[in-house]
Amino acid sequence: MQAVLWREWRGGPSVHCFLCAHHCRIAPGERGKCGVRENREGILYTLVYGCAISSAVDPIEKKPLFHFLPGSMSFSIATVGCNFTCSFCQNADISQMPRVQGTIIGGALTPQQVVDGALDAGCLSISYTYTEPTIFYEYARDCARLATASGLKNIFVTNGYMTAEMLGDIDGNLHAANVDLKSFSDAFYRSLVGARLKPVLDSIRRLWEMGVWVEVTTLLIPGRNDSEQELRALAAFLASISPDIPWHVSRFHPTYNLRDVPPTPVSAIEKALHIGREEGLHYIYGGNIPGHSSESTLCPGCGSVLIERQGFRTGESGITDGRCSRCGREVAIHEKGAPPWRS
Repeated sequence: MQAVLWREWRGGPSVHCFLCAHHCRIAPGERGKCGVRENREGILYTLVYGCAISSAVDPIEKKPLFHFLPGSMSFSIATVGCNFTCSFCQNADISQMPRVQGTIIGGALTPQQVVDGALDAGCLSISYTYTEPTIFYEYARDCARLATASGLKNIFVTNGYMTAEMLGDIDGNLHAANVDLKSFSDAFYRSLVGARLKPVLDSIRRLWEMGVWVEVTTLLIPGRNDSEQELRALAAFLASISPDIPWHVSRFHPTYNLRDVPPTPVSAIEKALHIGREEGLHYIYGGNIPGHSSESTLCPGCGSVLIERQGFRTGESGITDGRCSRCGREVAIHEKGAPPWRS
C-alpha cells in the first residue's frame, strides 16, 4: 500500500518521509530506519499494512494505562518493525526483525476484522502496541477511524517519536496514549536508543494539548537513567504540562543487548516515586514489582485508595461521580461513559 506523509526529495527519485522525527531520506530500493517503509521507483510504500504479527485481548492496565477506562479490556495489535534500536528492547524479536533480518511476517488482519474482534471480545478500546504504532501508521489510522465510528476508543503505546503532521492527521481518532519517556538525557537517547530526546518531549506536550489522555512510562535502568538530577528534571517536565499526568516508573530486568546491567533495586523505584511526588505529580506508580503498594491509585487530596490493584486486576473503586468518595476531590480518571478528564 502507498504510504502517507512523504514527499519527493529534491525532485526525486529519493523521498523524504516525515511520519516520524527521523525524517528519513530514502533512495529508490531502500527502506527507512523503521525497516517497513520502502521507496519503489520514487513512491513510498508501507510493507506492513494489514499484516499483524500479534493480536490479543489485554487488560488496559497492561499498557499501562491506569486512568483511562480502568478495569476494561483492550484489543491489542502490532506489526513488525520499530524506528528505535533500543539496547534494552523487551520485544526485539519482532520490533527489530525487519532491520536485523530483513524479514516482514504477520497474519492478514483487515481494519474491519480488528474492530469486529474488539467488539466481539467486549473490549472498550483498541491498543496499537507491542512495537511502535507510528511505523504502521496507515494501518493504525484506518483501524482507528473505523473504531471511533463504532464507539471504541483508540490507544497508542508509543515511543513518542512521531511528527506534528502525523498527530494532526490522527487528531480526533486518538483518545489515549502511554508514551515511553526512556530518559531525560539526549546522550542516553543517542547512545542507547538511536534517537533524540526533544521530539519525544514535544510529542508528550502536543498530545496533551490535543486532548489525548496521556500517561508516561520510564524504565529505570541502574547507572543509565536513574540519577536524582535526571529524575527530578523528568518529573518537573511532566508536572509543568499537568500534575495529573500519571508517571509509571518500571523496574528493569536484563534483556537483549543490555544483559550486563543488574535488575533495578526496588529501593531505586521507591526513590523515584518520592522524587515524583516532591516535584508535584499527583499520580505515580511502580511497575514490574507485583504486589507493591504503589500499584494502587491514591487520592492526591486525602491519600485514600481510589482504585486498588494487584497486578492487572483492579478492586473496588473509591470514586463517586468523578470524585474521591472520602474527601470529594475531583480525580483524573476517565471512566466508561464519562468525558475525558482535563486539568
